[in-house]
Amino acid sequence: MNTGSARLRWRCRRGMRELDQLLGWWLETRYPQADNVEKAAFSTLIEEQDPQLWDWLSGRDAPQNPDVRRIIDEIRNRDRV
Repeated sequence: MNTGSARLRWRCRRGMRELDQLLGWWLETRYPQADNVEKAAFSTLIEEQDPQLWDWLSGRDAPQNPDVRRIIDEIRNRDRV
């Protein structure tokens, strides 16, 4: 794992195990093939506070940023991919 990936992995560590797993899934499975827009959106996403992330990932709310919303949707639908 390179320094950038290790830094992202560290930033994915959250106060909730569920968030760790969901964000880690996207980082491991999608990030390596993601384009620059998706990578930037993921960096934006992981800057959010845990309660906001949980609301997005549980479907109680949705991010305004369409690029972030696509990542949230991918994570939420990961079992269907």
